[in-house]
Amino acid sequence: MVLRVFAVISLLLTGAIFGFFYAWICSTIWGLNMLSPDAAIKAMNAMNASVRNIVFFPAFFLTPVSLIAVASGAYFSGSIRSGRLFLAAALIYVFGAFMPTALVNVPMNEALANMTIVLNPARADAVWHAYAERWQLWNIIRTVASGVSLACVGFALIYL
Repeated sequence: MVLRVFAVISLLLTGAIFGFFYAWICSTIWGLNMLSPDAAIKAMNAMNASVRNIVFFPAFFLTPVSLIAVASGAYFSGSIRSGRLFLAAALIYVFGAFMPTALVNVPMNEALANMTIVLNPARADAVWHAYAERWQLWNIIRTVASGVSLACVGFALIYL
């Protein structure tokens, strides 16, 4: 029973982070692209600063921890197929979403935040569009990885 409770918690955490990344694809960058580039840069910097909070922490940082813990529990309880799926979910999330965030998106965010916003309009336009295109591509990768991870968790629950 305890294993199933933690498995559902893993499902919720994986679903939360998938939903977070997915929401950015559906609206955020597209919405920011409707603003002037200098306003988009300021808004993105504000959002990036605000995401470092207690609500975001569990979904982003505890998802792989919970998935690995549940994978271990599933193996020890004899549910090998379920354990493999939870482990696959953890690995897909870590290498497809967590690492790209740490190695690509966050450094891009920090570079954008360190830029002087007193850019002339042409320079602000070039900075924003280069940033937004690359950032969105990597966000799509994070979203797909999180979605595949979520699907693995769903299948793992079926076999648990």
